[in-house]
Amino acid sequence: MAARRTVRIALNGVTGRMGYRQHLVRSILAIREQGGVDLGDGTVIWPEPLLVGRREHALRALAARHGLGDDAVATDLDAVLADDSVDIYFDAQITLAREEAIAKAIAAGKHIYTEKPTATGVEGALRLARLARDAGVKHGVVQDKLFLPGLLKLKRLVDGGFFGRILSVRGEFGYWVFEGDWQAAQRPSWNYRAQDGGGIVVDMFPHWEYVLHELFGRVETVQAVTRTHIPQRWDEEGKAYEATADDAAYGIFELAGGIVAQINSSWSVRVNRDELVEFQVDGTEGSAVAGLRNCRVQHRSATPKPVWNPDIPATERFRGQWAEVPDNGEFDNGFKAQWELFLRHVVADEPYSWDLMAGARGVQLAELGLTSAAEGRRLSVPELSL
Repeated sequence: MAARRTVRIALNGVTGRMGYRQHLVRSILAIREQGGVDLGDGTVIWPEPLLVGRREHALRALAARHGLGDDAVATDLDAVLADDSVDIYFDAQITLAREEAIAKAIAAGKHIYTEKPTATGVEGALRLARLARDAGVKHGVVQDKLFLPGLLKLKRLVDGGFFGRILSVRGEFGYWVFEGDWQAAQRPSWNYRAQDGGGIVVDMFPHWEYVLHELFGRVETVQAVTRTHIPQRWDEEGKAYEATADDAAYGIFELAGGIVAQINSSWSVRVNRDELVEFQVDGTEGSAVAGLRNCRVQHRSATPKPVWNPDIPATERFRGQWAEVPDNGEFDNGFKAQWELFLRHVVADEPYSWDLMAGARGVQLAELGLTSAAEGRRLSVPELSL
């Protein structure tokens, strides 16, 4: 019989959509449902969630819904961090509350796993990385898109040399978020208030940093244009408010090795693509289009030869000229897969690279993107160091 190693995890922010659906239900509880994380040496990691937040009634309702005991709920973060039985602190709060809470958790000697952005500015993000280094605690940042089936297939192509020399990356992300007057918005209202830490640059540029960095190369320059296309929205109580944060961003990123990436991010766009996010990668030997789950390719040898002639209707079905990349394996939920890697890192000291320094790079790119938009110029992205 396998020996069980219980790891108690304080989950702060699970009453929010992302914290609840992806981290509690589809990650921690799913890991428990599969019997834990098997280390292969006779040891199984068993995550024990402690739901932390300010709204006790909401936390208790979640605990009851999923069969967790009365001791699985806490509203006093300081008391939680003082509890020696708590091994890991996880943060899915709004960004404005994150830096202080993580700093407290580091000071209490807890291992850190957190959503991004890790702080509201790069100096704060670097401060957390330094504190964690000096305290000797293990730390990780959610970088979920690296674990999406579509991007895993894309990375397989990159690693296999399918593209030859990569020339460019084009990304399209977004969907129409309803204003909240005649249909409820799909995102919380604070996302559209700059004073509350909202904005699509702050939300999405950290994602684009790690996707570009991990798949194609370090981001060396950024140039961005931002807009608040929808100036008035309605909150969860149906009250009108001024949208002060950017709801769309149009970015150009130059990467190490000369690759140019263009990524549009918008909550004010109607979807005319197969998935909510798609990346097209073009290289000398072939191209690919990857989304959340699917990936299509067109090799040099199978590339058609279209001719521009606006006087006659197009006779080619361009989408039909691409081939699907097969799954060639099972793909788990990306959030759960990364949680399992981090738990193995904490318990078995297995390698783990997506740490608070990686999180700081994402915050840096968002900060420089906003500065670029405000000043109307291209900015260099210096390498960070502790």
